[in-house]
Amino acid sequence: MQTRTEKGGANSDDSVGTGLVIERRFTAVGEDPFDQFEWIEMDVEIRNADGSLAHRIDEVRLPSGYSGVPGKVLAQKYLRKAGVPAILRKVAEEGVPEWLQRSEPDHEKLQTLEPNQRYIGESHGRELFRRLAGTWTYWGWKHGYFEAEADARAYFDEMCFLIASQRSAPNSPQWFNTGLHWAYGIEGPAQGHRYIDPTTGELMTSTNAYEHPQPHACFIQSVSDSLVGGNDSIMGLWNREALLFKYGSGTGSNFSNIRGSGEPLSGGGTSSGLLSFLKIGDRAAGAIKSGGTTRRAAKMVTLDLDHPDIEEYIDWKLSEEEKVSALVIGSNLLQGHANAIMEAIWSYDGSGNKLDVNDNSSLRTAAAKALRDHVPNSHVKRFLDLADQGWKSIQFDTLDTDWQGEGYGTVSGQNSNNSVRVPNSFMDALENDGTWNLYHRTELKSAGEEGREPSPCRSMPAKELWNKVAYTAWACADPGVQFDTTINEWHTCPEGGRINGSNPCSEYMFLDDTACNLASINLLHYFDTGAQKFDIASFQHSVRLWTITLEVSVLMAQFPSEEIARKSYEYRTLGLGYCNLGSLLMHMG
Repeated sequence: MQTRTEKGGANSDDSVGTGLVIERRFTAVGEDPFDQFEWIEMDVEIRNADGSLAHRIDEVRLPSGYSGVPGKVLAQKYLRKAGVPAILRKVAEEGVPEWLQRSEPDHEKLQTLEPNQRYIGESHGRELFRRLAGTWTYWGWKHGYFEAEADARAYFDEMCFLIASQRSAPNSPQWFNTGLHWAYGIEGPAQGHRYIDPTTGELMTSTNAYEHPQPHACFIQSVSDSLVGGNDSIMGLWNREALLFKYGSGTGSNFSNIRGSGEPLSGGGTSSGLLSFLKIGDRAAGAIKSGGTTRRAAKMVTLDLDHPDIEEYIDWKLSEEEKVSALVIGSNLLQGHANAIMEAIWSYDGSGNKLDVNDNSSLRTAAAKALRDHVPNSHVKRFLDLADQGWKSIQFDTLDTDWQGEGYGTVSGQNSNNSVRVPNSFMDALENDGTWNLYHRTELKSAGEEGREPSPCRSMPAKELWNKVAYTAWACADPGVQFDTTINEWHTCPEGGRINGSNPCSEYMFLDDTACNLASINLLHYFDTGAQKFDIASFQHSVRLWTITLEVSVLMAQFPSEEIARKSYEYRTLGLGYCNLGSLLMHMG
């Protein structure tokens, strides 16, 4: 791939051409890139967490490389399940080649079909791959990325091949959202998204849900100490998170601005504390199926180590998991004691009252064991009352430790990754067996405004806090540790502000209120096992094509807030990674 500058650009006969010249390495001019693949047909069932059938897609057609798990994942997660018009028509636009024109429903012809046949779902890999590559090409063409139409066509064909061959793939929100408007004219009501008009640079409000897709996977969002009243308020954050989860993205925030428990409020009274708000966000995230599929919401919660609620925060997930254990043990014990008491009642063959513990010794023993195991006396009495009414058995919902089960669904803290921000000053205190200060958020704010050192609300041994972090991480895998000082020392754009948090997986650490869109290249597909040689030229070619794709994705994207739209457009953060490194190394010997 090269660039050149000469008279006669891609979109205007009079412009100076500064577009990209695209080399073909995997495809040929005039040939359908999909003809290189053997296509297979498969039936796919999508099931709920309890095993019940949620959706079935018959006769899904995919390249043979998608047999087995890859095909099931693609069909379950990424094929559009509904709303695809059965009959389409092209929308002519000045300067856009016919093959690249977007489509919309042909409402007149749709009326000739039965109502249940007018809108369907995707069932062919060609539809999915083309809507992705076509949308990227369309936006790139309209904004002068390609030197000539032949370069746009080469880019389209090459990207179709890269995705269909599993040589590379974009992040999930691209699969969910990209191309639904370009390929099918799907719009949907506006959700409050914002975007930057790439022609004028002006901030705009989206008029529908999909014309500007949400292709970014990774977001970092700020949150203030205000309850309501703005995008950065606590309740405003839950709204923005919902927008991201709905369209398949993940988000992280540092919640250290929020007052700790007992801090004063401006209107009188005291704060209920950080955890009370985190539990609201946790419930909201758990209720949303990311991208409208079975995929869970992805969320990162981060807290500075000097927050007054830091100990409660560190213990949060472990405490909730211990509640699950108690629920599992308790529900099974309760069922066991109910069975034993009923058995003692209905197996009694004496002449006395089978419901009287003075007459029925087996009942007396069973009831005593139940009370000893902390079964409430009210429950024991209920068993007796129901038996008196003729009940022979009682069935309780016995819980288990399945993370998708009712036990975990009952407790909080299960819908996010939790991390703590650790500065070098804490590690120094730890190394010197010193103390660590915790500060009310209101005190930090006042001290900053008054130009003085803040007064701690509490001090504790650094070792004690570190042991708590280590123990809970060992017990339940959270919290993770983010070394704040080191992260900011490696900051590539420090003039833009400090780095306070990360996305859910923590590979994206950057400014608050920014987003990054990702793609991954499968290294093993570039290795010739026979010749034992890695195809560096093809790998470099793929890297260049994906860099264009991710750049175009910034251009076309919409975002959940004005600040994220502006900063993401200005910084244009991209993430191109690789996968299958382990397999590559093993094949290389």
